[in-house]
Amino acid sequence: MTPEKPSSPCIKVCAVSGQTGLCIGCGRTLAEIASWGGLTEAERRAVMAELPARLAQAAPVSAS
Repeated sequence: MTPEKPSSPCIKVCAVSGQTGLCIGCGRTLAEIASWGGLTEAERRAVMAELPARLAQAAPVSAS
C-alpha cells in the first residue's frame, strides 16, 4: 500500500510578494511553506481554507 501524499496548495508558481509576504501562487507565507512538511493533515487543511481569501485580498484591484 502506498502512503497518501500530503495535501499541498502548491501550483508551482513560487514567488513571494514583497508587498504581502505571500507566495503569489498559493498564498502561503514563507514560514508556512517551510513548516509544511511537519504539519498534520488537519493543520494543512486549516491553512488551505484561508488561502483563497488571502489571495483575493492580495490581488491587485483593477481600475474601472
